[in-house]
Amino acid sequence: MLTTSVIGSYAIPSWLITSIKAMERGEYGPLDIKETLDDAVDMAIRDQEDAGVDILSDGEMRRFGFFTAGFYGRLSGLSALAPLRKLGPGGHDQRERYEPLEPFSAPEGLGLIDEFLYSQTRTTRPLKVTCPGPYTLAGRIQTGGVYADRIAVSARFAEIINTELKTVVDAGATFIQLDEPSAAVHKSAPQKYVELFNRCVEGVEAEISLHLCFGNYIGRPVAHRTYAPLFPRILDISAQEIHLEFANREMAELNLAAEIAASGRKVAAGVIDVKNYFIETPEIVADRIHQVLQYVPADQLVLAPDCGFSETARWAARAKLHALVEGTRLVKSELGIRSD
Repeated sequence: MLTTSVIGSYAIPSWLITSIKAMERGEYGPLDIKETLDDAVDMAIRDQEDAGVDILSDGEMRRFGFFTAGFYGRLSGLSALAPLRKLGPGGHDQRERYEPLEPFSAPEGLGLIDEFLYSQTRTTRPLKVTCPGPYTLAGRIQTGGVYADRIAVSARFAEIINTELKTVVDAGATFIQLDEPSAAVHKSAPQKYVELFNRCVEGVEAEISLHLCFGNYIGRPVAHRTYAPLFPRILDISAQEIHLEFANREMAELNLAAEIAASGRKVAAGVIDVKNYFIETPEIVADRIHQVLQYVPADQLVLAPDCGFSETARWAARAKLHALVEGTRLVKSELGIRSD
């Protein structure tokens, strides 16, 4: 009961940022790159283990910027476009864009298998494999040419993701999380998002989780932060767990967590605010958990940050992970639940 988990991405340390810049300048060879990224994964896993988190990730340390090197860089048939804005405050209009020159493909996969195979040698704790959902990935692809609209691009991504997930399960993965923030940002077609999600996981024999958030690029959301328009349609997804962010929204919409629990699924509740440099005390985290427990039974509740830590400094990410675990232990002690 009351398992702790992470979402996926972890804080990028200064030395890795320096290394990434050196890689971009061509100063690293293939073995240099492998060694650096292996070390980064080791660091992320060690920080999670030191905090006492139950379910870990590899920190997504091999995915620079979540998109470019991690996924789009593995696709054929795309041509990079210049960002719409290059100067001024950081924002989503400064992000990468791509034009499809032909139907795109992933000739060597999306990299999930290699990520999983390495990370499972570095810990004995349960690991989750994370992957962006098709609608989110489709957001950086221009439409109107090869693909008529974003749904058409998403459908192609769903095919690629489904193949990738089946392969990583064959390699031994048992827990897969699809991250679909764009579904919560663009709430107009929940049934289409459900259909796309279900195509991704069709025939994938693993525990499946859906992570819904409102964006975290440069630590900022990019939507009207309500999940209500997605309900009840979102409950038609083929997943055993749904994660919602609550901490940075002052625990709003906990009634929706009750709907998820009533559907027989686990609720992964965001009780750590990754968009804030205020470090929660264990007592604050415990209070948030108690609020969720008014709506979700303890045996269906997983405690997590609101989102990944890729936009958070490492010192803060470490402190917040410790607060997550220590706050959970306080609640377990109060409820008489054993902490292993």
